[in-house]
Amino acid sequence: MTSIVDPEVALLAALSSTLEKDYVDTVPSPWRGSPFEWIQTRPSRQKGAIGEALVAGWAAAKGFDVARTGDSDADRLIAGMRIEIKYSNLWSDIGSYKFQQIRDQRYEYCFCLGLSPFEAHAWFIPKPVLMGELKQGLSPQHGGQEGHDTRWLSFLAEHPPAWLEPYGGTLTQVATLIANCATIDV
Repeated sequence: MTSIVDPEVALLAALSSTLEKDYVDTVPSPWRGSPFEWIQTRPSRQKGAIGEALVAGWAAAKGFDVARTGDSDADRLIAGMRIEIKYSNLWSDIGSYKFQQIRDQRYEYCFCLGLSPFEAHAWFIPKPVLMGELKQGLSPQHGGQEGHDTRWLSFLAEHPPAWLEPYGGTLTQVATLIANCATIDV
């Protein structure tokens, strides 16, 4: 264990301890003690990569073949299907998930993983559903209602839109959907 030897540094450390309460958020974080708490400290781009790794690891642990696609149009091949992976942590201030940058690229399904401090939600949505007509919670991300290049899916975690129901909600439901989709010859 490293200890402070220099008395000047020890003085600064003592002062730091007395100042901490004035600067540290006194409202307890809902993520405190969560196994996912560390993810909240990472930049957005890293969170997306972590989400992809979590989904890939989960899918492999469920017995699905998982591989990289070799291009940027989809994140993984899972059970032979091209999958785009979107991650959102719970936006604590409003209790919602926001899956961003949903693009019209070459994938068959979008796996949306939403992490709350002690829960996970998941949906396995066919691309035509996401890129078809706009519906509750699904809107253009850029360019207002006229935007077509990128969408986002945003909703309260405890009240997902009804149209999402056939596409999961839990990881168990998504595992069943993947298994069922993998058995269909496309």
